Amino acid sequence: MPRLFDENASKKAANLSINSDLLSRSRKLKINLSATLEHALETELRQAERNSWLKNNKKAIDALNELADKNGLFSDAWRDF
Repeated sequence: MPRLFDENASKKAANLSINSDLLSRSRKLKINLSATLEHALETELRQAERNSWLKNNKKAIDALNELADKNGLFSDAWRDF
């Protein structure tokens, strides 16, 4: 799956507020906070990009689905199921 951001971009410090118990438990387990945050942000970004794409292409998707409902699919003659 292609990345949504430049993995080679420089790191930048950021100040965050986090639940103190969550932070304490994470540190005890030696969870890499930066990597975990980057992964979570990438997941959120991917979902937001997906939602945006679906919204921007809704008319075309609906039209294609309507066409398939009316006329079937090209592959229908070749399917065994």
